Amino acid sequence: MIDVATAATDADRRERSRSQGTLTSANDSPETIGAAWPIFLRHGSPRILLTAAAASLAARVVIGDWSAWDLVPLLAIAALWPVQEWLIHVYILHFRPVQVFGRTIDFPVPKSHRRHHRDPWNYDILFIPIHSFLYTLPVLIGLWCAFAPSLALAFTGISVHLLLSLHYEWIHFLIHTRVQPRTRFYQHLWRNHRLHHFKSEHYWYGVTRTEGDWLLGTAPEAKRVGTSTTCRELLGQAPRPA
Repeated sequence: MIDVATAATDADRRERSRSQGTLTSANDSPETIGAAWPIFLRHGSPRILLTAAAASLAARVVIGDWSAWDLVPLLAIAALWPVQEWLIHVYILHFRPVQVFGRTIDFPVPKSHRRHHRDPWNYDILFIPIHSFLYTLPVLIGLWCAFAPSLALAFTGISVHLLLSLHYEWIHFLIHTRVQPRTRFYQHLWRNHRLHHFKSEHYWYGVTRTEGDWLLGTAPEAKRVGTSTTCRELLGQAPRPA
């Protein structure tokens, strides 16, 4: 059961920190799954993904026409997911403002991600921005319906993608709380992402899968990488381990 008094105290501390312009403390985050789950569910992105995943799964059941071919989109997404995570993290989330004809070009999603790096214990700003679903969900559905050989396989792919996105949000949220990972797999993810935030922002881009880092050369031994002075600002030039 959640300690309501403690939750209220944490919320008050967080509000004071925001009003004073100070960074959020790790002590303001939940330290058990029981305390973390309701906090997770009260944010917009998890609610949208839960609703969209439930709707797509319901549509898939209504369509029927199950076959062994349903394994193809499942396995394809599972194989491509770590590379997708890496590409989005490197080229979208870490996009730097650029000057074009004297004007600064920046975008809301990388701007939000820079806020997340500046205040990594503030779980209110770590989720996928809600506005991004206005274009990502239609694109996701449109691409699957356009290129999948059948509507059944399209909704298999859509459902798997949404469920993995929900898993991404949950794991990313937990890593930025005091909840301690218990399994070896999640301990690995926990360490990998915290190295990205507190050791060097130029490596360890995977959140729920780390194969992309191994494939694309951003998974060095931590002891070979100096501690970056720009983890909070994302402005430093990316070095490479010797």
